[in-house]
Amino acid sequence: MFRNRQILTFEAAEGIAAQGLAFLAEEPARFMRFLSATGLTPDQIREQVEQPGFLAAVLEHLVGDESLLLVFAANTSVAPETVTPALEILQQAGEKTARS
Repeated sequence: MFRNRQILTFEAAEGIAAQGLAFLAEEPARFMRFLSATGLTPDQIREQVEQPGFLAAVLEHLVGDESLLLVFAANTSVAPETVTPALEILQQAGEKTARS
């Protein structure tokens, strides 16, 4: 049986990550957990916000905590099952950027 799967573009993956970052930033405690987990500072985030590797880190953080992922999905128009494919797209783009 085949499932009708929507193919995500890089731009769509970036959009999901941007929504994820906005979601994390909405609540100070949630944002501080993200900063602590990544070791980043707010200034570093400003510098890296458009880098695929950083955007992948946002989605990786969400995927790593199922309850957080479900709250994110409930508060946005993003289906939880689209976050992992978006993460994979951004990770691949980050790897290509690192090789360049």
